[in-house]
Amino acid sequence: MTGTDDDRLEAYDYHLPPDRIAQRPTRERSASRLLTVSRRGPLTLGHHSMRDLPGLLEGDELLVFNDARVVPARLKGHKSTGGAVELLALNAWDRGTRVLEAIVRTSKTLKVGAAVHVADVQLTVTERRGGGQYTLSLPDGLDLLELLNTSGELPLPPYIGRESGPDSADANRYQTTFAATPGAAAAPTAGLHFDQALLDAIAARGCQTAFVTLHVGLGTFLPVRVDDLTTHDMHAERLAVPAETAQRVREAKAAGRKVLAVGTTVVRALEGSAAANADRAVTPGAMTTDIFLRPGSTFHVVDQLLTNFHLPKSTLLMLISAFAGRTRMLEAYRAAVDEGYRFYSYGDAMVIR
Repeated sequence: MTGTDDDRLEAYDYHLPPDRIAQRPTRERSASRLLTVSRRGPLTLGHHSMRDLPGLLEGDELLVFNDARVVPARLKGHKSTGGAVELLALNAWDRGTRVLEAIVRTSKTLKVGAAVHVADVQLTVTERRGGGQYTLSLPDGLDLLELLNTSGELPLPPYIGRESGPDSADANRYQTTFAATPGAAAAPTAGLHFDQALLDAIAARGCQTAFVTLHVGLGTFLPVRVDDLTTHDMHAERLAVPAETAQRVREAKAAGRKVLAVGTTVVRALEGSAAANADRAVTPGAMTTDIFLRPGSTFHVVDQLLTNFHLPKSTLLMLISAFAGRTRMLEAYRAAVDEGYRFYSYGDAMVIR
């Protein structure tokens, strides 16, 4: 294999004790801890609470959030033989569709034409695409969102253990307070730390806010299966940028004000939109992006990033390494482990600036 250490999958591994994986959120959203990390120059770390964020801002930043709303995207069913089947819907954003694109977990490979029973509904496998990905058709008179709303459950990540499945607390806390556009199979977790009081304090500080929509795709759920990252095939994700957001981003960049992305999904939305244009400006509208941000990538829009702590060897860890440097990020992660920060979806946050 050729290339630098940044091109090697193993270079994005780190040790995380199991007890650092958050199983429950903090009692209040803004009570999460916040690690500040310098993006350039000597590594400087600061230990704070999310409630300290307004005071850490300069006061003229544009904070961009992802307003994707999580839907009950996990379906549990069985084959005609009785074997268990679990499906994670990836196209719940597609309103009115009678097609299910899913990651499927089952003991044996499903064949084209096989039936999968969810409650009293029979789905039919129409395509097998490898890597646990399948396409299934729904019966006449039933669309996907209706099936999910009647028979699905909240798609908590597998590292959050719930013997009896998600509970009422998860229904509230695995959703941002500003969630508006249904269709997500995973929460934009950086946004989980913001309650109305914190949003009001940020506005009082003088900062602007704006929203994009990005429902995560296969690139988030599936592990990277190649050792040489230059050969990794990043799956496309759908995004939408409102006209007001594009205008606010353009105004902020023109005035030299910083754009703070709240979450890696926002980074992908803004940078994916910019990458599609010759002038690298964010433009309004819906599109898909397969942008793979890793060390060596150029950021045209995002100046600061607030994000949770990500899994080893994940494309999200590669994204933040592209933003601030792999060695710097791994050193910050080691410090976070040593300081007892909580990791992953229900865990604490860091802001890189």
